[in-house]
Amino acid sequence: MNAVPNHVAIIMDGNGRWATKRGLSRSMGHKAGSEVLERLVSHAFKRGVKVLSVFAFSTENFKRSKEEVDYLMNLFVTMFKNKFEKFKKENIKIVFSKKESGLPERLEKVIKKVEEDTKNNTRGIFNICINYGGRDEIIDATKRIAQKVKDCILEVSDIDENIFEDNLYQKLPDIDLLIRTSGEERISNFMLWKLSYTEMYFPKVLFPDFDEKEFDKAIDEYNSRDRRFGSTSS
Repeated sequence: MNAVPNHVAIIMDGNGRWATKRGLSRSMGHKAGSEVLERLVSHAFKRGVKVLSVFAFSTENFKRSKEEVDYLMNLFVTMFKNKFEKFKKENIKIVFSKKESGLPERLEKVIKKVEEDTKNNTRGIFNICINYGGRDEIIDATKRIAQKVKDCILEVSDIDENIFEDNLYQKLPDIDLLIRTSGEERISNFMLWKLSYTEMYFPKVLFPDFDEKEFDKAIDEYNSRDRRFGSTSS
Protein backbone atom coordinates (compact mmCIF):
# COMPACT_ATOMS: atom_id res chain seq x y z
CA MET A 1 0.00 0.00 0.00
CA ASN A 2 1.27 3.47 -0.86
CA ALA A 3 2.45 5.63 2.02
CA VAL A 4 0.48 8.83 2.50
CA PRO A 5 2.52 12.00 3.16
CA ASN A 6 1.86 13.48 6.59
CA HIS A 7 1.85 17.12 5.41
CA VAL A 8 0.78 18.03 1.88
CA ALA A 9 0.91 21.62 0.59
CA ILE A 10 -0.74 22.92 -2.56
CA ILE A 11 -0.06 26.07 -4.56
CA MET A 12 -3.39 26.38 -6.34
CA ASP A 13 -2.23 27.85 -9.64
CA GLY A 14 -4.08 28.31 -12.91
CA ASN A 15 -7.56 29.55 -11.97
CA GLY A 16 -7.26 32.61 -14.19
CA ARG A 17 -5.87 30.71 -17.17
CA TRP A 18 -8.59 28.08 -16.80
CA ALA A 19 -11.24 30.81 -17.04
CA THR A 20 -9.55 32.66 -19.91
CA LYS A 21 -9.38 29.46 -21.98
CA ARG A 22 -13.17 29.22 -21.61
CA GLY A 23 -13.90 32.87 -22.35
CA LEU A 24 -14.85 33.51 -18.72
CA SER A 25 -13.74 36.19 -16.26
CA ARG A 26 -10.83 35.41 -13.93
CA SER A 27 -13.31 35.58 -11.06
CA MET A 28 -15.17 32.58 -12.45
CA GLY A 29 -11.89 30.69 -12.43
CA HIS A 30 -11.45 31.45 -8.74
CA LYS A 31 -15.01 30.30 -8.06
CA ALA A 32 -14.35 27.02 -9.88
CA GLY A 33 -11.11 26.60 -7.95
CA SER A 34 -12.90 27.11 -4.63
CA GLU A 35 -15.35 24.33 -5.49
CA VAL A 36 -12.48 21.96 -6.31
CA LEU A 37 -10.71 22.86 -3.08
CA GLU A 38 -13.79 22.00 -1.01
CA ARG A 39 -13.77 18.47 -2.45
CA LEU A 40 -10.01 18.04 -2.24
CA VAL A 41 -9.83 18.88 1.46
CA SER A 42 -12.26 16.11 2.39
CA HIS A 43 -10.53 13.68 0.02
CA ALA A 44 -7.04 14.41 1.37
CA PHE A 45 -8.05 13.69 4.96
CA LYS A 46 -9.93 10.56 3.90
CA ARG A 47 -6.68 9.37 2.30
CA GLY A 48 -4.90 9.81 5.63
CA VAL A 49 -3.16 13.18 5.23
CA LYS A 50 -2.76 14.79 8.66
CA VAL A 51 -1.94 18.36 7.60
CA LEU A 52 -3.02 20.10 4.40
CA SER A 53 -1.69 23.59 3.63
CA VAL A 54 -2.93 25.68 0.72
CA PHE A 55 -1.71 28.99 -0.72
CA ALA A 56 -4.97 30.94 -0.95
CA PHE A 57 -3.72 34.53 -1.29
CA SER A 58 -0.20 35.96 -1.09
CA THR A 59 0.82 39.40 0.11
CA GLU A 60 1.86 40.08 -3.50
CA ASN A 61 -1.65 39.24 -4.77
CA PHE A 62 -2.84 42.62 -3.50
CA LYS A 63 -1.11 44.04 -6.60
CA ARG A 64 -3.84 42.54 -8.79
CA SER A 65 -6.78 44.59 -10.01
CA LYS A 66 -9.14 45.97 -7.38
CA GLU A 67 -12.00 44.08 -9.01
CA GLU A 68 -10.22 40.74 -8.69
CA VAL A 69 -9.00 41.39 -5.13
CA ASP A 70 -12.46 42.49 -3.99
CA TYR A 71 -14.01 39.41 -5.56
CA LEU A 72 -11.53 37.14 -3.78
CA MET A 73 -12.09 38.80 -0.39
CA ASN A 74 -15.85 38.31 -0.78
CA LEU A 75 -15.33 34.73 -1.96
CA PHE A 76 -13.23 33.96 1.12
CA VAL A 77 -15.91 35.37 3.42
CA THR A 78 -18.58 33.25 1.74
CA MET A 79 -16.43 30.09 1.77
CA PHE A 80 -15.32 30.40 5.37
CA LYS A 81 -18.82 31.21 6.64
CA ASN A 82 -20.84 28.71 4.64
CA LYS A 83 -18.74 26.11 2.84
CA PHE A 84 -16.37 25.28 5.68
CA GLU A 85 -19.09 24.19 8.10
CA LYS A 86 -18.67 20.67 6.71
CA PHE A 87 -15.04 20.57 7.86
CA LYS A 88 -16.13 21.30 11.41
CA LYS A 89 -18.46 18.29 11.19
CA GLU A 90 -15.60 16.22 9.75
CA ASN A 91 -13.51 16.98 12.87
CA ILE A 92 -10.92 19.02 10.93
CA LYS A 93 -9.12 21.85 12.68
CA ILE A 94 -8.77 24.98 10.53
CA VAL A 95 -5.92 27.43 11.08
CA PHE A 96 -4.70 30.43 9.13
CA SER A 97 -1.11 31.42 8.38
CA LYS A 98 -1.15 35.16 7.75
CA LYS A 99 0.17 38.58 8.62
CA GLU A 100 -1.57 40.25 11.55
CA SER A 101 -2.99 43.09 9.47
CA GLY A 102 -3.98 43.79 5.88
CA LEU A 103 -7.21 41.84 5.39
CA PRO A 104 -10.70 43.44 5.48
CA GLU A 105 -12.22 43.51 8.96
CA ARG A 106 -15.22 41.43 7.88
CA LEU A 107 -12.87 38.68 6.70
CA GLU A 108 -10.79 38.81 9.89
CA LYS A 109 -13.96 38.30 11.95
CA VAL A 110 -14.91 35.21 9.94
CA ILE A 111 -11.36 33.83 10.25
CA LYS A 112 -11.41 34.19 14.03
CA LYS A 113 -14.77 32.44 14.24
CA VAL A 114 -13.65 29.53 12.05
CA GLU A 115 -10.50 29.04 14.13
CA GLU A 116 -12.46 29.22 17.39
CA ASP A 117 -15.18 26.83 16.18
CA THR A 118 -12.67 24.17 15.06
CA LYS A 119 -9.85 24.58 17.60
CA ASN A 120 -10.63 21.33 19.43
CA ASN A 121 -10.97 19.16 16.31
CA THR A 122 -8.48 16.31 16.10
CA ARG A 123 -8.76 14.48 12.77
CA GLY A 124 -6.33 16.74 10.94
CA ILE A 125 -5.24 20.34 10.34
CA PHE A 126 -6.26 22.43 7.35
CA ASN A 127 -3.83 25.37 7.14
CA ILE A 128 -4.89 28.25 4.91
CA CYS A 129 -2.17 30.71 3.90
CA ILE A 130 -3.86 34.04 3.22
CA ASN A 131 -2.21 37.46 3.09
CA TYR A 132 0.90 35.32 3.39
CA GLY A 133 4.51 35.48 2.28
CA GLY A 134 7.28 33.08 3.27
CA ARG A 135 9.86 35.82 3.82
CA ASP A 136 7.34 37.85 5.82
CA GLU A 137 6.74 34.85 8.08
CA ILE A 138 10.47 34.44 8.73
CA ILE A 139 10.93 38.16 9.43
CA ASP A 140 7.89 38.25 11.73
CA ALA A 141 9.19 35.21 13.63
CA THR A 142 12.57 36.90 14.01
CA LYS A 143 10.92 40.02 15.39
CA ARG A 144 8.95 37.97 17.93
CA ILE A 145 12.10 36.23 19.10
CA ALA A 146 14.03 39.50 19.28
CA GLN A 147 11.27 41.00 21.43
CA LYS A 148 11.38 38.01 23.77
CA VAL A 149 15.14 38.43 24.15
CA LYS A 150 14.65 42.13 24.81
CA ASP A 151 12.00 41.30 27.44
CA CYS A 152 14.38 38.75 29.06
CA ILE A 153 12.00 35.88 28.23
CA LEU A 154 14.70 34.21 26.13
CA GLU A 155 18.48 34.19 26.06
CA VAL A 156 20.21 34.41 22.70
CA SER A 157 21.76 31.02 23.46
CA ASP A 158 18.24 29.53 23.75
CA ILE A 159 17.45 30.16 20.09
CA ASP A 160 17.37 27.00 17.98
CA GLU A 161 15.13 25.49 15.31
CA ASN A 162 12.44 24.59 17.85
CA ILE A 163 12.31 28.11 19.25
CA PHE A 164 12.14 29.53 15.74
CA GLU A 165 9.29 27.21 14.77
CA ASP A 166 7.40 28.18 17.92
CA ASN A 167 7.31 31.75 16.58
CA LEU A 168 6.10 31.04 13.05
CA TYR A 169 2.48 31.80 12.18
CA GLN A 170 1.55 28.18 12.95
CA LYS A 171 3.50 25.32 14.50
CA LEU A 172 3.24 22.58 11.87
CA PRO A 173 5.36 19.61 10.77
CA ASP A 174 7.66 19.94 7.76
CA ILE A 175 6.00 19.61 4.37
CA ASP A 176 6.44 16.16 2.81
CA LEU A 177 4.87 16.88 -0.58
CA LEU A 178 4.39 20.21 -2.35
CA ILE A 179 2.03 20.26 -5.33
CA ARG A 180 1.91 23.24 -7.66
CA THR A 181 -0.68 22.94 -10.39
CA SER A 182 -0.57 24.46 -13.90
CA GLY A 183 2.95 23.28 -14.77
CA GLU A 184 4.79 26.25 -13.26
CA GLU A 185 7.92 25.05 -11.46
CA ARG A 186 8.59 27.56 -8.69
CA ILE A 187 7.63 27.95 -5.03
CA SER A 188 6.68 31.65 -5.13
CA ASN A 189 7.65 32.57 -1.56
CA PHE A 190 5.49 29.81 -0.04
CA MET A 191 6.28 28.30 3.39
CA LEU A 192 10.04 28.64 2.88
CA TRP A 193 11.02 27.38 6.33
CA LYS A 194 9.00 24.18 5.92
CA LEU A 195 10.28 23.20 2.46
CA SER A 196 13.79 22.05 3.41
CA TYR A 197 13.37 18.40 2.37
CA THR A 198 10.04 18.54 0.56
CA GLU A 199 9.30 16.43 -2.50
CA MET A 200 7.89 18.69 -5.24
CA TYR A 201 5.37 17.77 -7.91
CA PHE A 202 4.40 20.06 -10.79
CA PRO A 203 1.46 18.67 -12.82
CA LYS A 204 0.42 20.64 -15.89
CA VAL A 205 -3.24 20.45 -14.84
CA LEU A 206 -4.83 23.83 -14.05
CA PHE A 207 -6.19 23.92 -10.52
CA PRO A 208 -9.94 23.84 -11.35
CA ASP A 209 -9.25 20.52 -13.13
CA PHE A 210 -7.15 19.11 -10.28
CA ASP A 211 -9.67 16.62 -8.94
CA GLU A 212 -9.42 13.69 -6.55
CA LYS A 213 -7.87 11.44 -9.23
CA GLU A 214 -5.16 14.02 -9.89
CA PHE A 215 -4.47 14.24 -6.16
CA ASP A 216 -4.08 10.46 -6.02
CA LYS A 217 -1.60 10.67 -8.92
CA ALA A 218 0.44 13.09 -6.81
CA ILE A 219 0.49 10.57 -3.95
CA ASP A 220 1.64 7.87 -6.38
CA GLU A 221 4.44 10.15 -7.59
CA TYR A 222 5.46 10.85 -3.99
CA ASN A 223 5.78 7.13 -3.39
CA SER A 224 8.11 6.77 -6.37
CA ARG A 225 10.65 9.13 -4.77
CA ASP A 226 13.63 8.06 -2.64
CA ARG A 227 13.64 10.44 0.32
CA ARG A 228 17.12 10.48 1.87
CA PHE A 229 17.15 13.70 3.96
CA GLY A 230 20.81 14.31 3.18
CA SER A 231 22.01 10.72 3.58
CA THR A 232 22.90 8.21 0.87
CA SER A 233 20.43 5.64 -0.36
CA SER A 234 20.49 2.26 1.36
